[in-house]
Amino acid sequence: MPRVEPSKPQFDYLVAEDQFPAMVAGFGAGKTEAAVLRSIFGKLKYPGLNRGFYCPTYDLVRMIAFPRFEEALTKLGIQYRLYKSPLNYLEIPGYGKIFFRSMDTPSRIIGYEHADADVDELDTLKADDAAEVWRRILSRNRQKKPDGKPNTVGTTTTPEGFRFVYRTWRQHPQPGYRIIQAPTHSNPHLPDGYIESLRDIYPEQQLRAYLRGEFVNLASGTVYHTFSREMNHTDAVEKRGEHLHVGMDFNIENMSAVVHVIRDGLPLAVGELTGVLDTPAMIDLIKERYADHKISVYPDASGGSRKTVDASTNDLALLKKAGFKVVADKSNPAVRDRILSMCGMFCNANGDRRYLVNTTRCPEYTTGLEQMAYNRHGAPDKTKGTDHVTDAGGYFITKMFPVVKPKKPQMKRVVGLV
Repeated sequence: MPRVEPSKPQFDYLVAEDQFPAMVAGFGAGKTEAAVLRSIFGKLKYPGLNRGFYCPTYDLVRMIAFPRFEEALTKLGIQYRLYKSPLNYLEIPGYGKIFFRSMDTPSRIIGYEHADADVDELDTLKADDAAEVWRRILSRNRQKKPDGKPNTVGTTTTPEGFRFVYRTWRQHPQPGYRIIQAPTHSNPHLPDGYIESLRDIYPEQQLRAYLRGEFVNLASGTVYHTFSREMNHTDAVEKRGEHLHVGMDFNIENMSAVVHVIRDGLPLAVGELTGVLDTPAMIDLIKERYADHKISVYPDASGGSRKTVDASTNDLALLKKAGFKVVADKSNPAVRDRILSMCGMFCNANGDRRYLVNTTRCPEYTTGLEQMAYNRHGAPDKTKGTDHVTDAGGYFITKMFPVVKPKKPQMKRVVGLV
């Protein structure tokens, strides 16, 4: 078998004999590779017994888990047969099966059993959902081992605030629960500039989690905590004929839009439209106020099916019919991604403030950015009415200035054990 070279956290996780080890890692620390190799080596150790491998969604099983297992097994010189949907298992001849399952529908974690399991990115689930998934995985983990050792479940995840992994492994750990911390810099195979590029796009609070692998509060205080009325202010206004970029949120009798220009490659919010009755009224207002401008609209993607005025024409179709360029995906980005994009643009870990707002011309947008808070469930509080205009700005920012993690290198050598 080829020699494999782990980082120290990877090695500690691969050889951990604890019943429930958790590798809590920063971006690029090699947690998924460690999970794949722990699964393979564990499978070889117990021929004839099954193993489970869990990802947050089936798309991640298909796009991440399947290719990673195929690559690792090929480099290790291990023969295998992979059965994709609907069977979703990998068989190593003479050694048994590895079942692949998603965690987005816990009720489907039934009808099979294994001796050990590996769970990737458990903390991306809401705490209650993660707890339910964990209970169901443990209930599947019941094949008896010939050496009498306990059934194990390993977890690899990026910390997402004080969620299930924090509560279970750090706050109230039971015997057998062990945390192995893996900061990004522990991976010697990262390309030059990877860590610096993360600093460019993430605010400091997120970097403590995503770079150092620390548990930090990502859902307290104000949502847009990096925004400053003073330091993110600009006196800029649109110039005659300038291309305008309008983020838009659809709500019957309370539509909102934030008007931007892009100068030197960076966005400036120069106006807002709030409390508008419906989409036709918004179109008329934009045409009246910005008659001499090219207009691109970045709307709430749900407008493809929503009608704010009647049942005959959806909102996106109305915008296109008005002559506006509509820039929208089939679905909205995750709320978490939109918040990260906004916070990173308002101020990244290097102190760069790349998104400025004319707070005089955008008073409600400014108030929303200052006051939007999290509710007790850790989600943005939508009961105060400040979310419509901030959502509008966020659709534009997330589309044009998304948080895109730098690509990690392909696995040039299998990291792990000899």
